[in-house]
Amino acid sequence: MDSAPSTDRTGIGYLPHADQTLMKLVVTGPFGVGKTTLIRTLSEIPTLHTEEAMTQSSTRLDDTAGLPDKTTTTVAVDFGRLTVLDDLVLYMFGTPGQERFFPLWEDIARGALGALVLVDTRRLGDSFAVMDMVEEQGLPYAVAVNRFPDAPAHPDEVLRKHLDLHPDTPLLQCDARERRGSIDALIALAEHVLSRLPQPQDPS
Repeated sequence: MDSAPSTDRTGIGYLPHADQTLMKLVVTGPFGVGKTTLIRTLSEIPTLHTEEAMTQSSTRLDDTAGLPDKTTTTVAVDFGRLTVLDDLVLYMFGTPGQERFFPLWEDIARGALGALVLVDTRRLGDSFAVMDMVEEQGLPYAVAVNRFPDAPAHPDEVLRKHLDLHPDTPLLQCDARERRGSIDALIALAEHVLSRLPQPQDPS
């Protein structure tokens, strides 16, 4: 976490003010879970995406069962920014979800303070490898269930059991296309991260 003065003189407001706290967060999850959609929904600036059309070769590698409308995939990184309450700026870095991109995931996650793991109840098992990787990196994380129209709904306690979540790990349900629930998920992650940071010592 860092604070930096703005050098922006255009009035566009892309860079933060000196009194803002900056937080790098990773938005991750398995292939086709809605990471790009969530970042597009939340970002207050034009988002950066590295999406490519899926080819016959990639469809043989990536399981598109249950994803009939999936025609593109992130091959490097998604990026967006969200300012919360004027003094907290969240930088969102979306990662590819396929296992073959895991080395790239590690590079993207370097310097991040936490991760938002998106899951799909139609394919909960696909989330385990991603959560293992987040835990191996030592990142605190929150889990957001992206509610797809045809996905089965489960109570939070059932999802916690199936995902083997620690009691302190935030779990929320949202629709990545809708701003309010997506913001709630990202704020829950930010609060979880901040609660785990060392507290400043009282000089007295």
